[in-house]
Amino acid sequence: MAEEKPISSTTKRSYWRWSKTDFFPETSFQTLSSYKTALSQTCPRLSDRLLVRSSSTDELVTLQKVSENPMQKCLTWWDLIWLSFGSVVGSGIFVITGQEAHNNAGPAIVLSYAISGLSALLSVFCYTEFAAEIPVAGGSFSYLRVELGDFVAFIVAGNILLEALVGAAGLGRSWSSYFASMIKNDSDFLRIKVDSLPVGFNLLDPLAVVVLLVANGIAMSGTKRTSWLNWIASLVSGAVIVFVIVFGFIHAKTSNLEPFFPYGVEGVFRAAAVVYWSYTGFDMVANMAEETKKPSRDIPIGLVGSMSGITVVYCLMALALTMMVNYTEIDVNAAYSVVFEQIGMNWAKYLVSICALKGMTTSLLVGSLGQARYTTQIARAHMIPPFFALIHPKTGTPVYATLLVTLISAIVALFSSLDVLSSVLSFSTLFIFMLIAVALLVRRYYVKDVTPKNDLVKFLMCLFITIGSSIGVSALWNSNERGWLGYTAAGLLWFFGTLGMAFLSKQRVPKVWGVPLVPWLPSLSIVMNLFLIGSLGLTAILRFIICSAVMIVYYLLVGLHATYDVAHQNELSV
Repeated sequence: MAEEKPISSTTKRSYWRWSKTDFFPETSFQTLSSYKTALSQTCPRLSDRLLVRSSSTDELVTLQKVSENPMQKCLTWWDLIWLSFGSVVGSGIFVITGQEAHNNAGPAIVLSYAISGLSALLSVFCYTEFAAEIPVAGGSFSYLRVELGDFVAFIVAGNILLEALVGAAGLGRSWSSYFASMIKNDSDFLRIKVDSLPVGFNLLDPLAVVVLLVANGIAMSGTKRTSWLNWIASLVSGAVIVFVIVFGFIHAKTSNLEPFFPYGVEGVFRAAAVVYWSYTGFDMVANMAEETKKPSRDIPIGLVGSMSGITVVYCLMALALTMMVNYTEIDVNAAYSVVFEQIGMNWAKYLVSICALKGMTTSLLVGSLGQARYTTQIARAHMIPPFFALIHPKTGTPVYATLLVTLISAIVALFSSLDVLSSVLSFSTLFIFMLIAVALLVRRYYVKDVTPKNDLVKFLMCLFITIGSSIGVSALWNSNERGWLGYTAAGLLWFFGTLGMAFLSKQRVPKVWGVPLVPWLPSLSIVMNLFLIGSLGLTAILRFIICSAVMIVYYLLVGLHATYDVAHQNELSV
């Protein structure tokens, strides 16, 4: 299955087209009358689509026909390792380490990175099993569509697009901050202040817009070319990171580690939830599975190997930063470049800034690849117009999908500050990773028409107990309850819920690469992700709820009817 190739359309049509039929080819949108009829059938259609699950064959073969042209299989495990390094290193460590060390964790930011790294590594295991067996461009969207159904996949699709837009915008803003700090000791030097706009949205950043346009333009030109550029740049970045760590510890003062917990343990977890952004990017690399030559071998090596090393590097870099200067003196926008200036190494400031710019540039490049492929698979499923699923016949890249993400993220980057963007991004990312762990458990323990009904009921009970107890732990922590009784009760519920799953018979064995210690590792991933979500605070939760409400409205007005039409047309054609 992993080696099956997508089937391109035999109909020769111009790629550069934008008719109404290309955007809304479904029956429900042909006329105003047909749309009104579709809306009147919203309830039965929702009932029909709510829990319908896709199949691996649909994701690997059927949906790829929508793109008309295939993506090029041109990547190896070596490419994936460096794509992971280029995407992850720079997407957070140079961006928000200073912000969280200064505002939330202090020197204990190293523990925040260790906690987030462990949680990310658990998610990497889950992603790797899915990506090796369902090597498609859709990543988590496709995995959840196969295991948890159409509606959950749509909510995730909305959060994926939100993550893509906010993540790219945040990187664009950070690139601008570091570049400005090289010119003048003011990270907002190149921004335009507009007093009439609310705080957090009143510093316009035209340079961030330019950076996004250039990076996405390169990504559109070809996957292998982007991978090659990332590899060369990442070698340079790796050398500078070694310099930062070595010279950071040479100029380190242990006195700067006191107090180690200036904001308490709560601050460590608040920071861990936000610095999780530093580990995002590996999911973008998982999206490259459709363009990988041997997914069953290359993906496990590329993802697990690279993320293990990156976790160690992050902890060392965070520790070096907080030992060079007191956490209260860390610059929240361009921490690593400014800290070398503070200790008298002015020349190193420029070296670190260049490395940070490079890191953020490669993160933008790889992010552009992954985000566009997410968008492509979502469009293939008709949850957004299938126009954005089209693959360019020469470049083998989804040009329209890339343009969609580029233009919207550029608008967001122009207005929104980094602190606003980071909390929104972290919530979406953690939410998706939690669902991936749930989907992996479903994949192992439930196979339609195979799993006995009694086993399904037992599995669902255990799963709900595990999720409920995980939410309970997070709720207790955020209510400032520190008594042992509540945590013990919630912990025991989580343990026995997971133990109950462990005694059930697994219905599917991974064919290629499997997560070890199932159900314990996925269950641990669930509790850690939910705990970190709770640590983000009420504002991030409210933003997530508002965004999800908008997504549901769109689904009921557009996405539901498009996917319903496609599903039933496919049934008639079978």
